[in-house]
Amino acid sequence: MIRKVARLALVAVVGSSTSLYGSPALADEWRDRQWHLDYLKVEQVHRLSTGSGVTVAVIDSGVADHKDLAGSVMPGIDFVKSGGDGRTDLTGHGTSMAGLIAAHGADGRGALGVAPEAKILPVRVLGSGRRKVDYGPALEYAISKGAKVINMSLGGSVNPSTIRAINAAKEADVVLVAAAGNKPEDRGVIAPAFVDGIVAVGATDRSGKLAKVSVTGPAIDLTAPGDDMTTTTTKNRYAFEQSGTSDAAAIVSGAAALLRSKYPEMSAEDVVRRLQETATDKGAPGVDPEYGHGIVNLVAALSDETTPAGQSSAPITQPATPAPTTAAAPDTEPAGSSTPLIAGGMTIAALAGVGAVLWFRRRRGAV
Repeated sequence: MIRKVARLALVAVVGSSTSLYGSPALADEWRDRQWHLDYLKVEQVHRLSTGSGVTVAVIDSGVADHKDLAGSVMPGIDFVKSGGDGRTDLTGHGTSMAGLIAAHGADGRGALGVAPEAKILPVRVLGSGRRKVDYGPALEYAISKGAKVINMSLGGSVNPSTIRAINAAKEADVVLVAAAGNKPEDRGVIAPAFVDGIVAVGATDRSGKLAKVSVTGPAIDLTAPGDDMTTTTTKNRYAFEQSGTSDAAAIVSGAAALLRSKYPEMSAEDVVRRLQETATDKGAPGVDPEYGHGIVNLVAALSDETTPAGQSSAPITQPATPAPTTAAAPDTEPAGSSTPLIAGGMTIAALAGVGAVLWFRRRRGAV
């Protein structure tokens, strides 16, 4: 979901390391461009958690080799080309998301992810153009491989297979995160982000304001940096001036990995609640359709002084979110729409009439 045409640059990068992530001694252009690291106080955060021991599945266009991701990308699966292991990426989109989550450029060089010691499980469902793919099996695969967080920086329609897989993920205690959608292609929060049980993420800019690209609606759960982003892409390159709710979703997936690493006993539901209750409130007081619960606050979420998840007031059930109209899928190249859509599947109304619409009711906690 790259809103702008991502600028790319080919540079030499140093080997990876699992220490000194925040060292400023050898800072370079690419690390300096990652403004969200300072905004989210990532150097301070990495003293509390680095995502160690957590697998994050990236359901996307695949994840290509990159030195800043060396050793972090597990063999996965390719639903586009039979026999592949997910480590092929024709567009760079999935590699960009993986970098925001778990890149580990060393000594202040290269890209740094929110959870640099997390493992990435690539699940390739997108090629270089429109393709009819049922991503229910992609979710099921990620669950079977032990992913504790699943990032879905994509959009499309849903079908019964997807519903079953989402329910299976909830039963398996997996945190599900998805991009909310991007203007002007999307008019509101898209599937799968608006489905109950999935964290719908909007994007903010450097100033903390809602990014121009970010859609709004009552299904928004959280927001995170997603404008003018710098991250990894194919051929050991870096993408920069990249914007979209895809990037914001990856940031939240990284945040979930940090929590699941520091508090392994915390359930997926409590991880999400913790992120919501510690978010920095923006917009109208409380939960609103632009920022949801607010901008993710990594330091507060990981602080042992924060009220433990599950001890807050009971969540409030919100009215049902109208199902958005399923539009034709645009080209999935990063230079096009910021929301790669998986073509095919069923619209919500066609799925099971009014009952299906009610099934997708959003339930959001109060702050």
